[in-house]
Amino acid sequence: MRFYFSDEQEQFRDVVRKFLDDKVTSTKVRQDMASAEGFDPELWAAMSQELGLTGVHIPEVYGGSGFGYSELGIALEEMGRCLLCSPYFSTTALSATTIMLNGNDEQKQRLLPALAGGQQTATLATTESDGQWEIDTTTTTATQKNGGYVINGNKKFVVDGQTADTVIVSARESVSKSQDAISLFYVQGDAKGLTRRGLETIDQTRRLSQLAFHDVPAQRLGEIDASQSLRTTLDIAAIALANEMVGGAQRLLADAVDYAQMRIQFGRPIGSFQAIKHHCADLLLAVELAKSAAYYASAAADENDPELPTLASLAKAMAAETYMKTATLCLQIHGGIGFTWDHDLHLWFKRAKSSEVYLGDPNYHRERYIQLKESG
Repeated sequence: MRFYFSDEQEQFRDVVRKFLDDKVTSTKVRQDMASAEGFDPELWAAMSQELGLTGVHIPEVYGGSGFGYSELGIALEEMGRCLLCSPYFSTTALSATTIMLNGNDEQKQRLLPALAGGQQTATLATTESDGQWEIDTTTTTATQKNGGYVINGNKKFVVDGQTADTVIVSARESVSKSQDAISLFYVQGDAKGLTRRGLETIDQTRRLSQLAFHDVPAQRLGEIDASQSLRTTLDIAAIALANEMVGGAQRLLADAVDYAQMRIQFGRPIGSFQAIKHHCADLLLAVELAKSAAYYASAAADENDPELPTLASLAKAMAAETYMKTATLCLQIHGGIGFTWDHDLHLWFKRAKSSEVYLGDPNYHRERYIQLKESG
């Protein structure tokens, strides 16, 4: 396994960064987060048509760019840096990965090209009202009917659930009179019996929804009992989110350093004070460690490393703690101006908080890491 990015990957990063720097400003973020959709459909189309980002890790045979999870991580890191509002995480990191790992070839041929080309968006609905990320807590049910299935139940904290064209949902399916299994199904976003309601959250740059299923017609994705592959999907999603978070942390630190060099207090830049220097040095170390964990986990996903689950939890826990620590200390470095609505810092602070708990908070992943290590 390589411990560095190749020249091609660095070039890919440069291209993505230039594209996002040209298209996404804090003013643009504020406009998109206040819009009805929560993102700019024209920018979404440009991401696909100009760079092929929506299919970055989807194989070419299914209309994608044919890269890997490392390139997906690079793209998300740059998106986290600029706080892009888009259904990229739900469509590409979550849904496309789910279909790639769980669907049969016919389903991949049917579903992936539209996602890779940016013509459709999708999301993955697994968490229920208890907010738990453990798969075996699923209570939503799938019942056979008229050659297909109907879904009944509720899902909560679904990213971009209100606007997704396709919803992939985990549900409990009866295998026999005494046995059931967690399987995956896909439904149309406008399907009869599906009610979608937006949730009020602190971070409006990433919309969350609650979905209610009442005899919603569905098709099973792949085979019965997708619990293991779904767990792998969530591990890869946690790694992708970790990369996005370190991008946001890097941006916050860079802005805080610039402000400390510019802000004059007592006749000198506040960056010359020892307390500020210590904060910046501590944050630099924390961010670099979190980046290393996220990069290594992405490479492990590309290599099908058997330690992927532990590396995913390690990367998610480190990135979440680092992002929140960076946001909090950078707020202190900026002082009073950082607390105002007019300052952009609060946008990244809220994203840091929402990302900290999404897909499991640091405590959840530390406990899971220990359990995985002890079990083998």
